[in-house]
Amino acid sequence: MGLFSRLFVASLALFTGGSGLRAESAVPDMQWAMPGKNYASWRFSEENRINAGNVGHLQVAWTFSTGVLHGHEAAPLVVDGTMYIVTPYPNILYALDLKEPGGPIKWAYKPEPQRAAQGVACCDVVNRGAAYADGKVVFNTLDNHTIAVDADTGVEVWKTRLGDINRGESMTMAPLIVKDKVLVGNSGGEMGVRGWLTALDLKTGKQLWRAYSTGPDKDVLIGKEFKAPYPSGNGRDLGVATWPPDAWKTGGGAVWGWLSYDPDLNLVYYGTSNPGSWNADQRPGDNKWGSSVFARDPDTGYAKWAYQYAPHDFHDYDGVNEHVLVDLNIGGRPRKTMLHPDRNGYMYLMDRTDGRILSAVPFVYTNSVEKIDLETGRPVMAKSKETHQGMEVKDICPAAPGGKDWQPSAYSPRTRLLYVPHNNLCMDMKGTEVGYIAGTPFVGAEVVIKAGPGGNRGAFTAWDPVAAKPAWSIKEKFPVWSGALVTAGDIVFYGTMDRWFKAVDAKTGKKLWKFRTGSGVIGQPVTYTAPSGKQYVAVLSGVGGWAGVAVAGELDTRIPFGALGFSGASADLPQATSAGGMLYVFALPEAGE
Repeated sequence: MGLFSRLFVASLALFTGGSGLRAESAVPDMQWAMPGKNYASWRFSEENRINAGNVGHLQVAWTFSTGVLHGHEAAPLVVDGTMYIVTPYPNILYALDLKEPGGPIKWAYKPEPQRAAQGVACCDVVNRGAAYADGKVVFNTLDNHTIAVDADTGVEVWKTRLGDINRGESMTMAPLIVKDKVLVGNSGGEMGVRGWLTALDLKTGKQLWRAYSTGPDKDVLIGKEFKAPYPSGNGRDLGVATWPPDAWKTGGGAVWGWLSYDPDLNLVYYGTSNPGSWNADQRPGDNKWGSSVFARDPDTGYAKWAYQYAPHDFHDYDGVNEHVLVDLNIGGRPRKTMLHPDRNGYMYLMDRTDGRILSAVPFVYTNSVEKIDLETGRPVMAKSKETHQGMEVKDICPAAPGGKDWQPSAYSPRTRLLYVPHNNLCMDMKGTEVGYIAGTPFVGAEVVIKAGPGGNRGAFTAWDPVAAKPAWSIKEKFPVWSGALVTAGDIVFYGTMDRWFKAVDAKTGKKLWKFRTGSGVIGQPVTYTAPSGKQYVAVLSGVGGWAGVAVAGELDTRIPFGALGFSGASADLPQATSAGGMLYVFALPEAGE
């Protein structure tokens, strides 16, 4: 193990030992070994060489073209002087040598996924990144393989197939490695898949357990120790009983978002996607456990508790967004909490030991959910915005991509704020009858998405979780579809779809620096210290994803229903950016430059 690896292990121990969430580390956290930076999903770095006083001098240090034109949503990894990046389909894994100027290629691993996998990807052929552990880089391919590659040589260690594209399954999420297990989930809620989270042995790739999101308790891995935080979540085989007969078999609940882990509680937290189809009239009932959050024991896969954000989800609101684990003083006493900015537009502050909601207030304009009932845990829906078959409902806010979609937030233990890249979108929606055919779309809705109040389609907001209100917010023309990064230099980085990569003051939101990239930025920025001791900031540009598929997929934006309705909200995006994948690495200039 090299020096950087030893420092990383020491730093990770401080971040995940003790309370599980210590904000300070005794050593510089030079690496970036998982997309969320730590198990708590903070996306925070203790690096402070780049700060409010000098960030305005950032310059491009070097670049790297991926040669791929679809949406680049991944976070680069940096371990032991090497950077690892995963492209969208065809999911090439590159290793770039940071010990040499300009990051020359050390090796490239090309998994050659099946071409047909592109046809079952709902919202572009994206990949959200890899994870590093035990000398291996682990990532997923669009055609449902999880692969471990030797980090030094690029040689394949193991390759495990987990799903079937003929059933509409694909894989776009980034793995989380907990102890000796690789945790991965599937995509395909719009194809009528049955969602699952699977654990693989890190050494061999052997499947150790699989927990489905729908079906009987024995499949969902709900046992005697399970206790939901509210009565509506307790009962036998709710993953069957809350569905029409056999509808749970094509009920969605895919696991394509983010996973977090608390080592003290030994619980993994993750959300599930929408129930299928989008036409809620075809699936009367709560449709458990779609649009929910699970807390599971990673050793056995068994759930300790679960909570459903959107019972009988009317609006494709899902529950896949990140769960950021933070220890806070609430009501005068310390609580083990987690923050979840949901697609329904509400910011949830929850007790992560049992799933009880401590507060839930809107962080965007919403008219579809009147409030979250803290006694029952259920959202109080606005009847006028509920969707039904054959009836067009106009101006539902937020739209299906939510007040925030997959784009991950960042948390700073210095400012105690959560930095949220998000959307300002509304929609018109009509349910339509749809039949299930394996491997084909199972949507059942006509949707047109449009700008929300004020006309801006996005925003970047700093949220105070204790006060349950924004500290500041910045409006953006397009949805802010990139991830966020915050540092001990009190700088927040994020990107926009119209080709800007920006730095703002973490305390005030003051705009400090921006750089125009070659394509829109929907990637996850990271920062690291190179072997030379210099701090760098890196991000992948390359517009795409659901919000940018009009460009990446070359859609006719005159058809408002295209891209599951997003064409209507991004008709002007092709005039603001073009496709193209590029890694940008930034640094402060040396003296005299």
